[in-house]
Order: sequence, then C-alpha cells, then structure tokens
Amino acid sequence: MTPLKDTRRTEVAATSREALRQLNHALSVSSEPEGVEVRVEQSDEVIRLPREGATVLREILVNTAAGRSVKVIPMHAELTTQQAADLLNVSRPHVVKLMDKGVLPGHKVGTHRRIYAADVHAYKHQRDIEGRIAADELTALTEEMGLYE
Repeated sequence: MTPLKDTRRTEVAATSREALRQLNHALSVSSEPEGVEVRVEQSDEVIRLPREGATVLREILVNTAAGRSVKVIPMHAELTTQQAADLLNVSRPHVVKLMDKGVLPGHKVGTHRRIYAADVHAYKHQRDIEGRIAADELTALTEEMGLYE
C-alpha cells in the first residue's frame, strides 16, 4: 500500500471513530423514536435521520473505523449464488448445495439461481447463533473436565 493510501485510510478511520462516538452519544440521549438530528458542518443545515437509518449508519461507521470496506445491500435485493457465497464466506457450490437441500430458499430467473439478501442474512444469523451455542457448550465441557487449569 502506498503511503498516500495509508494516510487516507488512517484519516478515514479517525474521522469514523469520532463520528461513531458522537452518533452513539446522540442515540443514547435521544429518547425520540423518530430519530436523531445531524448538523452539517459547512452549512449548519440539520438533517433528521430516522432511528433505523442512524443504526445502519452506526454499523457503517464501526466498520470504517476498523478499516474495513462497507457495502450496503437492500434486504429485498436478489443476489447471485456467488454474491451469497461472498457474504457467507463460503464457496459458490456450497451455496448451490444449500439451496438444493432447501436450507437456503432460492428461485430461478431463467437458468440462473437467485436468493434474496434477507434469506442469506437470516441463514447467516442462525448459523452464527448455532456456532456460539456450540462454542459455549465446548467451553463448559472443557471447564468441567478441568482442562483450563
């Protein structure tokens, strides 16, 4: 990576961390279900963000502050099997196999398979929960056997 890109990435991360701190504060003190107000520095214009939008913005800032790139995908978007595989961090053939087994719902557009982003997100969420449960059970078993001492 070039020094210029490195410097820019550091600046973006620092700006994101500060914006995240301010947004977290605004969300914690605002009891209004409508959302939060954001002031644009150069014009002093105030923008009202719905709480759901502010929450999505918070997730974006968390990732940019950590130096990760972000891509926003509408939940109703239709994804290719490769896009779903990329989101799940698995191979495309694995996604096809999950769709063939009925684990991941999908449909065909002509000869091409498609899957809704919401279904991929739900599957990923369930997989994460099951992974955490398995890890907790393994930790409990390891403690029970006295292997942590």
